[in-house]
Amino acid sequence: MRSERLLALLLLLQTHGQTSARELAERLEVSVRTVMRDIEALSAAGVPVYTERGPHGGIALVPGYRTDVSGLTADETRALFVLLSDSAHADLGLGQAMGSALRKIMAVLPEVHRPEADLASRRVLIEPDRWHTGATPAPVPGLACLQDAVFGDQRLRVRYRHGRDGSERSYTLDAYGLVNKAGVWYLVADHQTRPKLFRADRVVTARVLSEQARLRPGVELQHVWQDLRREVENVERPVKVTVRVAPDTLARFLRVHHTELAAPAGTHSRPDTEATELTLQFRSLGHATTLLSFGPKVEVVDPPELQDALRATAQATAALYPPTAPATLAPPPDGS
Repeated sequence: MRSERLLALLLLLQTHGQTSARELAERLEVSVRTVMRDIEALSAAGVPVYTERGPHGGIALVPGYRTDVSGLTADETRALFVLLSDSAHADLGLGQAMGSALRKIMAVLPEVHRPEADLASRRVLIEPDRWHTGATPAPVPGLACLQDAVFGDQRLRVRYRHGRDGSERSYTLDAYGLVNKAGVWYLVADHQTRPKLFRADRVVTARVLSEQARLRPGVELQHVWQDLRREVENVERPVKVTVRVAPDTLARFLRVHHTELAAPAGTHSRPDTEATELTLQFRSLGHATTLLSFGPKVEVVDPPELQDALRATAQATAALYPPTAPATLAPPPDGS
């Protein structure tokens, strides 16, 4: 921890020039005594640092001394503050550490670069985990145009190709920012005040307009992204199911589930004494739980999550009907 503080102290002196020990202590969140000990350590390490006493004194570096650390360009500053999402940091146990590190870096950045850093931290998110859709990263030739609109707070006109049917539509958008989800870029924007998610590699054309973006007051990329991500992740997905059906139930099963069959039943024929294995496709895991109505006559072979769902449902149902005690004969009356 001390090495990080020494670096922060050095950068503060380099960026702000002569600074009082009290101000340095406040910025670094330590005592004045700690600052003075750190100054001694820097001096012992060969850093040309000196102190001046008096009401206008302070601590400073010898004029002309510089390090390479804070010589960041605007693009380097922006790159540094493009952040992993809060959830990713939380998963790694680094949420507080990341916030602390960025505050320290921000404190020593040259004033001219601070707006760039703040904007980058609010307009670009990186999420390393892939969605279950398995989207494959693709080149995005127009990403620079989207970025210009995001960082310039300008409205954006795009021609967009929808993935579900390949149709194209034009949209005028107010962009909150860009999200990289496991290498796939998404534009998060409002269309007619309603939040929408656009996959960047499906943007056919894009043009930055001269109008200022009409973002909803107090709404940031992180907030809109969380809502849109929940919508995507809560959409029910088709599920492929493999079952074994008892011979005496096969005809009834095929009548009920013929529309879900993923292959003709004839290709799975078995002797009359064996179960028949079939592959079906249901609209969602919830729709597949109807298989429980066949009881032990239909065994789910795959997927395991459907097995778990059926087991839980069966157990919950059985709990409603606890076993009753066996009836006992009343004792005969006296004298019988």
